[in-house]
Amino acid sequence: MIDRLEGLDRVDWSSMGHAYGPADEVPLWLEQMASPDADVRERAFSSFYSSVHHQGDVYSCTAASVPFLFALAGDPQAPDRAAVLRLVLSIGRAALDCDPDGVYYGPSGHASTPYADVVPQLRDRIEDFVRHAADPDPRVRQAAVPALGLFLDDADRAFALLRERLAAESGTVERLLVIETAATLARRLPAALGPVTTWLTSLTAAPALDADIRLAALVHRAACTPEAIDDSLVPTVTGLLRQLTPEPAPEDEDEDEDEDEPGPEDGDQDEARPADCGQGACADIATEPAPDPGVPPQIAAVFADLDRHGRVHAPTTELLTTLHRTLDARVPERTALLTAQLRSPDAAVRYDAIAMTWDLIRSWRGDHTGLVLLLADCLPPDDPYTAAEAAEILGKLPAALAEPAREALAALVVAHRATHGPDVWAAHHPLLRRAHQQAVTALAGLGDERALPSLLTALDTGTDDWRALQVVGHLPQAAGDLVPRVARRLADADFSWPWGSATALMAALDGLGDPAAVPALTTALATAVEREQWQTAGAAVRALGSIGTGARPALETVRPLAEAEDPDLRFAAVKALWDIERDPTDAVPRLIALLDTGKDRDAADALGRIGGPAAPALPRLRQLSEAGHVRTRVHAAAAIHDIGGPPEAAAVLAVLLEAWEENDSTAGPVLDCLQRMGPAAAPVLPRIHAELALARRSGGFFGSVEHDEALQRAGRAVIDRTA
Repeated sequence: MIDRLEGLDRVDWSSMGHAYGPADEVPLWLEQMASPDADVRERAFSSFYSSVHHQGDVYSCTAASVPFLFALAGDPQAPDRAAVLRLVLSIGRAALDCDPDGVYYGPSGHASTPYADVVPQLRDRIEDFVRHAADPDPRVRQAAVPALGLFLDDADRAFALLRERLAAESGTVERLLVIETAATLARRLPAALGPVTTWLTSLTAAPALDADIRLAALVHRAACTPEAIDDSLVPTVTGLLRQLTPEPAPEDEDEDEDEDEPGPEDGDQDEARPADCGQGACADIATEPAPDPGVPPQIAAVFADLDRHGRVHAPTTELLTTLHRTLDARVPERTALLTAQLRSPDAAVRYDAIAMTWDLIRSWRGDHTGLVLLLADCLPPDDPYTAAEAAEILGKLPAALAEPAREALAALVVAHRATHGPDVWAAHHPLLRRAHQQAVTALAGLGDERALPSLLTALDTGTDDWRALQVVGHLPQAAGDLVPRVARRLADADFSWPWGSATALMAALDGLGDPAAVPALTTALATAVEREQWQTAGAAVRALGSIGTGARPALETVRPLAEAEDPDLRFAAVKALWDIERDPTDAVPRLIALLDTGKDRDAADALGRIGGPAAPALPRLRQLSEAGHVRTRVHAAAAIHDIGGPPEAAAVLAVLLEAWEENDSTAGPVLDCLQRMGPAAAPVLPRIHAELALARRSGGFFGSVEHDEALQRAGRAVIDRTA
């Protein structure tokens, strides 16, 4: 091992750092990567990735490791050469994404220059990559081939090597990888673009080639030359997909009649098994591990989601993801492609299309009703693995977008309860349990009372009640059943930390807004104040405020908090006092004082809701509308209009329009105010029409669909009112 990693002990590792401190352990991890013990190797790779290549970062110790990684990859006796090469390529890709002249500082404070330290090394070792790309081991070839597109600067030679590799390879994975690498080369080196795209075109048109190879060539040619995409692309892609996943032959009717229908007693074993995902692509996912009783269920669910969302089930998924990324703003074409994916006879293709559908809906505006209905078709009771994924996405959508799936969600919930019993929310089988819970929460998000029985099961048994608490507030019509249960749990809640169950329970009561919750909330508020848990106290105060005048019995407990030092708690208390008492002589001075704290926007909104009696706040609000932060200016201007009325319209419009032009993120509060202004908002109509004409959602890929849908509704409402 020492011969293999000659010079390892001559590197001053202690002078370098990684994500968690000095890099002294790096040489040990490098040595352990060559251990004959598979467990030792796995721990070494895991430690290296988590510390030395943490979340894709490249530190000085990462760059210093590269020569030794090449030594391991070049040793025929090393047991995991492919894993080593994948690590080298991951480091190389991360370095390529860095500023060539940039200096980066890690958490430990050590400086590094990733591009300058790594990329030249990989280009200098290109002959190693060339040799590994022709290795007898297909895993080594798979790991090495991408380097020919990333680090070989001779376009002619790189292209020639890739053509040779395609001719030499017989495996589908290897051939698809060669085509992808050729496209990478074409995008990186202008000299390769013409030859590569011509070659890809010839592969696409070669009927003797397998459909997956032609599909890959077609997709990557489009990625290389997106400006050349025409109307034939998506129909051609969907035609190739049909060749790859032909319709199954009809089942024998006699066999269907002889099959026994599963009953409740065997449902957990049979119906909770996921459907066959096309040629066994999902055969390795027959179940999910049972949750660890020592881990809080919310935390376990987060990690399970992370693991699940990294899975790829169909061989075509990466290609189709590339195509969607290439099509980008071409929403009709992407919708047509997703329609074909969601209707595929291959369950694996359908499953992977669910996440792609969410990516489209959350990023782009449009009429997505057809896609939502196709997601509803992905809710079969006999495939809980797919149903859970579809229900989760439907639950993320605003109610107006998810509405077309209401009956399908309800049908799944009812079928689960009929087949598996009334306690299916707490089913032992994790796949079935997740599918049912996701469907119930999505249905509850639509305000549908058919979700109630399972939510009551959650509250009565305590099984995953954290998930139920997120949605019970959408069912105020069922407050009579829900409030006593939530209140009982609140009485036993943990108040020792601000993000415990107490806050979630109060948020649920906040949504229900029922006076029956006042005694429990008042007691909880007193407990939170006694323990100086101000965030928890704020949640209780907000819940009491949402009840309004029905919370008068809590006034004695709430009133002292209007003098609290914590501005969040103080504002919550002042607002609650107004909501409960409606006394402007008490609320207005307190809110004016809050205009000079970090709660200025919230205080301005509250003053606006009070209206005319808040006139003493106008001088300070005018100051904020002229000189505050852009978002503060918007909220202050809106409050000025709500207090002063039409005479303030012209000045307010000027502030709103200027702020909107300065910062798009102000569109929501601007449009909310314009709705209240009515016909006076007419001068802003051109800006509203321009906003509604945008295809991308406000906030971009990481924006909120709910926020953008509300923004569009507000914009259309302003247009209607000014008409």
